[in-house]
Amino acid sequence: MEKILKLKKNSKVIAGIGSALMDILIQESDQFLKEIDAEKGVMLLADYEKITSVLEKSSKPPSMAPGGSACNTIMGIGKLSNNAIFVGKVGKDKLGYDLESTLNRNNVTPLLSKSETQTGRAVSIITPDAQRSFFTFLGAASELTPDEISPEKFKDAAIVHIEGYLVFNEELFMKALKSAKEANALISLDLASVSIVNESKELLKSVIPDYIDILLANEDEAKAFTGIYDEKEALKNLSEDVKIAVLKLGKRGSLISYNNQIYEIGIHGNGEAVDTTGAGDLWAAGFLYGLVKGLPIDICGDLGALCGYEVCQVIGAHIPDEGWERIKAQI
Repeated sequence: MEKILKLKKNSKVIAGIGSALMDILIQESDQFLKEIDAEKGVMLLADYEKITSVLEKSSKPPSMAPGGSACNTIMGIGKLSNNAIFVGKVGKDKLGYDLESTLNRNNVTPLLSKSETQTGRAVSIITPDAQRSFFTFLGAASELTPDEISPEKFKDAAIVHIEGYLVFNEELFMKALKSAKEANALISLDLASVSIVNESKELLKSVIPDYIDILLANEDEAKAFTGIYDEKEALKNLSEDVKIAVLKLGKRGSLISYNNQIYEIGIHGNGEAVDTTGAGDLWAAGFLYGLVKGLPIDICGDLGALCGYEVCQVIGAHIPDEGWERIKAQI
């Protein structure tokens, strides 16, 4: 049966749901990672005390910006389109207020529940090789409940983008899927990490055929999910139950499967990066924006690659205004 991408009539809105976190970015050495017992490239959940300890040991002042995978993607879409919604939960504290204010300033409508618990935060440690390692305190973000999600939140959305981390709360994950489906939105899922795939493969395989329209994965996540090491064969496997499957290959570009055809997407620049934080999230922003604009699939992929390139030229997961101007000039 031919898979045809159909968007909700007259809607260009993209909504995202996931962890509302404040990213705290510090640049440190490999030796610093050893001193704080962090493994390069790995995200570890931590309590508030561990987060505080890491920051106290840092030799440089941090920079802060809203974070979380889906939030990064939606912030990018807000910059591109002014048609973006983010659903999450923050604390009734200064970080929560700052996060909500920043979303508003970046053309994102925040639909944020509030908690007495502190706003979640992720310390991202960036080493000279542009790799990043995380300690994440979920805080209020982990308290988002199924009762706080409804089809009403997605009523204006053509696409609802869900970060893979949501699967760790199966009841919440299912409520988000069912609410998006009831709102007649297409559903985009980013597998997010190998650990998510390994721990939740059975759940993912059970829901993808019924709920997911757009599936995004990097090469390690795809291998873990499919058990297939050949990239194009893994992509074909990923695409069996969805309308669009994306395989992100970092410096080697990406592959997109749509309507039984594989599109090979190149990169912008020479593959060098200042910091890879948010590269996949901003790739998704450009790609999903292209879809709601009705652009050809290969152009959507190139727009994703352009956004991914620009975010890799700066520290953190947010592209500065001059970067967005370059992107918009090429749309």
